[in-house]
Amino acid sequence: MLRLIGSIILGAAVAFGLFYIMAKLVENTGEPGEQPPPPPVINIIMQEPDEATNTRVRTPPPPPPPPQEPPKVEVVEPDTSEPDMTGFSLNIPSVDTGAVGVNIGGIGAMQDGEATPIFRIDPKYPPEAARDGKEGWVQLSFTINEVGGVEDVEVIDADPKRIFDREAKRALRKWKYKPKVEDGVAIRQPGLKVRLDFTLDNG
Repeated sequence: MLRLIGSIILGAAVAFGLFYIMAKLVENTGEPGEQPPPPPVINIIMQEPDEATNTRVRTPPPPPPPPQEPPKVEVVEPDTSEPDMTGFSLNIPSVDTGAVGVNIGGIGAMQDGEATPIFRIDPKYPPEAARDGKEGWVQLSFTINEVGGVEDVEVIDADPKRIFDREAKRALRKWKYKPKVEDGVAIRQPGLKVRLDFTLDNG
């Protein structure tokens, strides 16, 4: 019985003590809490712009140089000389055009007449043919135009075939004529023919 009374008293004392401690913990003293430190003061000083730096002076571009005159092109006369091939002779017959009353070197009014040759160039002997000792001929047809140039060069026949054709055509295209004149007017003269012989001089 005494033990039970003692336990009740001890329990009441412990409960009272706990309530007291809890009351102290939640007790509000009414004093303000710790104030935060004041924020730092930052002074911003705007620097005046430097006029000498910010002022941009536009310099006008220099005037373009005057246009240069194009270089003068020297007119080089075509080289009519052909390399001398030892042991090579070329028989170029004249083209019979029946020229009458034509003054090749004259200056003035054009006189009526057939075309007259004023410049011819010998064809080159193909190196392969010369090396192999081949000879032959090429018969060509061509046209003399109004200014004396040679056009429409075609191979009619050749012996041997295709050996001397290219050099014969190349040379004939460089020939120059005084054109055919009728009633004082230069005209074309088609259908002309010439045979170029390629022979080797064994001596």
